Amino acid sequence: MPAGQRLFVKITRESLPQVRDKYPFVYLERGRLEIDDSSIKWIDSDNHVVPLPVATLNALLLGPGTTVTHDAVKTATAANCAICWVGEDSLLFYAAGFLPTSDTRNLKRQIEHASDSKKSVEVARRMYTRRFPDAELKGKTLKEMMGMEGHRVRALYQSKAEEYQVGWKGRKFVPGKFETSDVTNQVLTASNAALYGILCSAVHSMGYSPHIGFIHSGSPLPFVYDLADLYKEHLCIDLAFSLTRDMAGRYNKHKVSAAFRERVVGMDLLACLSEDIPAMLGVPRARSRSK
Repeated sequence: MPAGQRLFVKITRESLPQVRDKYPFVYLERGRLEIDDSSIKWIDSDNHVVPLPVATLNALLLGPGTTVTHDAVKTATAANCAICWVGEDSLLFYAAGFLPTSDTRNLKRQIEHASDSKKSVEVARRMYTRRFPDAELKGKTLKEMMGMEGHRVRALYQSKAEEYQVGWKGRKFVPGKFETSDVTNQVLTASNAALYGILCSAVHSMGYSPHIGFIHSGSPLPFVYDLADLYKEHLCIDLAFSLTRDMAGRYNKHKVSAAFRERVVGMDLLACLSEDIPAMLGVPRARSRSK
């Protein structure tokens, strides 16, 4: 796949940006992370050696084919740079290393809002306002807003099925039995998982917790699922119905992955997240983005 269609461009000495402020993360794949004179360096598959300014990074995302030395982990930790293990282009999220000295301001704000019932509902209301810009949500309970969202999503599925002339019998997902679903549901499942991977990496790298949500509950990653609903209509639902018609009944994971990446890059999802998460939590001067 051409570099221009990748979510993250391969790091070389030439492509690494000169940074002054702290950047959210750098994604690395197919190489080795080690130290040289007490600083971290990246050696890629073509033997390019790139010094990494970990003091200016919130997180390193380690993709397929990467190895990391014990000393590199120690050095990154000393610089308050987290390490996450992810799939290609962070489309899957596997694990994260937590820092004992990391900045907890964002996490504290998230916990403060989630633990206060009024503030928690206000965060949820801001999230729902994105999907219902013309509705009067003031005074509505979380249960009422969730009911509105359920009706909206069911109607959205049906309208997309009619728009793309695709048969639709409802959302069906059985864990461990991906192949038993129809093509539309397969694309939905795959693109949802990819979106969750990106969001999980971004949430960790920005110092928030994926486990503290405002709408979803009783699931492993409620905050990730909360955020995903802001972007699913374009990145997952519209994609699924449009690809169903193009794939003519045969699921093609390469076509799905390429189309999903193209949409993520096109909407500049990472830039959206850097503004949307603070905006949802009511951070002063956080700019909102219309979808």
